[in-house]
Amino acid sequence: MNTSAASAKKVDTKVVLSTLWIVVMINMLKADILSLFIPDAVGEVERTAASVGATIPQLMLAGAVMGQLGIAMIVLSRVLKFDINRWTNIVVAIVTLAYIWGGMASYPHYIFIAIVESLCLLLIVWFAWAWRHEEA
Repeated sequence: MNTSAASAKKVDTKVVLSTLWIVVMINMLKADILSLFIPDAVGEVERTAASVGATIPQLMLAGAVMGQLGIAMIVLSRVLKFDINRWTNIVVAIVTLAYIWGGMASYPHYIFIAIVESLCLLLIVWFAWAWRHEEA
């Protein structure tokens, strides 16, 4: 067996991007689940809605849309053609970063998970930016 050929085998960028989106989404879910155990979590949602001038259903809809973007990227990263795939990953990762830090809570678990999510999203941007058509 030729070990140099095996070690020269490249990882598929589509798989890397899709896997990073899975990690981001699991972490987003984990942050939300842990936040349910915080006393007065509902009151905090009400205060957040009031501070941004939205109703609670509107705030929940925005969260649902952002969650669906990330879930869609798990599949889209694998099936989109190169050019659109590359730019969609970059744009959606940046929008997701803004969503995470824009809706930031000061709880230690949220900050920790937001850092992990951010690192994954920055890796998505990096891999998509560095991705060349020859590899697609």
